[in-house]
Amino acid sequence: MAMAFTKKPFLGLTGGWLTFWLTVACATDMMLFGYDQGVFSGVVVTPDFLEVHDLAGPSKTKVLSTVAAIYDIGCFFGAILAFTVGERLGRKRSILLGTVIMAAGTILQASSYSLTQIIIGRIVLGLGNGINTATAPIWQAETVQAKWRGKLVILDLGLNVGGYCVVNWINYGLSFREGAIAWRLPISLQLIFILVLLVTIPWLPESPRWLMTQARENEATEVLACVEATSTDDPLVITQRDEIRFSITYEYDNAVSWCDLLRPNKNDNTRTLRRLLLGAGTQAMQQFQGINIMSYYMPLVLINSVGLSDKMARLLTACNATSYFIFSCAAAAIVERVGRRGLMLLSGFGQFFSFLVITILLYMAQKDTIYATASVAFFFLFHLAFGMGMLGVPWLYPTEINSLPMRTKGAAVSTATNWITNFAIVEITPIGIQSIGWRFWIVWTVLNAVFLPVIYMLYPETANRTLEDMDAYYRSNPPLMVVGDRDAISTKRPAQFAYQEEEEIQKNAKHAISGSTGHAEYVD
Repeated sequence: MAMAFTKKPFLGLTGGWLTFWLTVACATDMMLFGYDQGVFSGVVVTPDFLEVHDLAGPSKTKVLSTVAAIYDIGCFFGAILAFTVGERLGRKRSILLGTVIMAAGTILQASSYSLTQIIIGRIVLGLGNGINTATAPIWQAETVQAKWRGKLVILDLGLNVGGYCVVNWINYGLSFREGAIAWRLPISLQLIFILVLLVTIPWLPESPRWLMTQARENEATEVLACVEATSTDDPLVITQRDEIRFSITYEYDNAVSWCDLLRPNKNDNTRTLRRLLLGAGTQAMQQFQGINIMSYYMPLVLINSVGLSDKMARLLTACNATSYFIFSCAAAAIVERVGRRGLMLLSGFGQFFSFLVITILLYMAQKDTIYATASVAFFFLFHLAFGMGMLGVPWLYPTEINSLPMRTKGAAVSTATNWITNFAIVEITPIGIQSIGWRFWIVWTVLNAVFLPVIYMLYPETANRTLEDMDAYYRSNPPLMVVGDRDAISTKRPAQFAYQEEEEIQKNAKHAISGSTGHAEYVD
């Protein structure tokens, strides 16, 4: 007697194991992002790199700034590309495309012998990274269970710092070596992360929400069932599918064109522009709070502003990256309890305090260099504060605040905002430190102070809510200022949403039971 075997999707993995491997892929993508941001901080102080590309000496500071920052222009256009083609390709294929482009950029940089080649390599690498960073958080947020969404996206960003940490220790170790290996090897090691992505992504599930937008409802239902480790006719799966279908239908019926976004529209029932700006605003704030002064130039800052030696600057950068990594991962444990708003406010205050003390100490260092040495502790504190909130929330928040039809566009606009503001910061940092000294740090102190009331007054909480809860919240036409609405700022899921979902589950359970009974009677 012949036996029929059905091929199980996703290598037969369901529930926690499927979520684990999806997290491995997304975390690897973010580790590659962190590694890539950190690698150039060691490259730009390597004598062989500077000599090969004719970048040595104070007169080349502006050119060196552009070489470092041009990567962010590539990332910016990659994010735009993600929004223009991402909806057609889907989440998985978009990341695979970005990964292949990153491989090409890595090879161009690692084999560079001219200024033109290193610039082209930086742009190509950035193009791929822009696609990936605009897509991976959406893929994870749309696919995993709601209770894991915040924790896992924040964990991914913690592992982003893990990549940054690893490359800083590599940079420190290679500071004892002379010649091309000191910068070509760390650039080449990015190919390890790229290989992991190319091996894992193809067999993992596509976003069920994206599948629903493509009228592939059966596939979407199968993914939802596998993630929940249950059957496709489970009442919970049916309820989730129906909620997604309703949100898609409602948003398409009330869709707002890009042109209409820029002018008042009384028919915009889902507050599309407001949600878009809130998501992009988190990324703009993240950059103008000063993180990429540190990520791209920490050794340079410690050498030029604090007065440390090259090797000591690299060692402290690696030590700082380690503590930064630990605190960034710790944020995953509290992101649902403290909430997105709470983490952004705590993080922002810690950053403001750190820059305030750094500014004062570097001013006083004009009279006694011991004050400059003391400022190192507050560079460490800045990273700890940033890692606990503003590292991960700006990548998570746009995926939660935007509606499903706008999610790819909203995340792409947010990511593009990150990269274009990132470019500005990376371009001006060496010039600012060289030109105005300790006064450069006043700018970042003031900006961190300004952003605190903006977050407090305007940003609703998204923790412990489904993505469809946020759609329902904005359909209620909430006020711009959220502080007067307890449900809008509470970290607990509003009772109305939980009650509605429970009603739907019970209704679908009754339908399933009655359908099963009817089927049994018919067979008999």
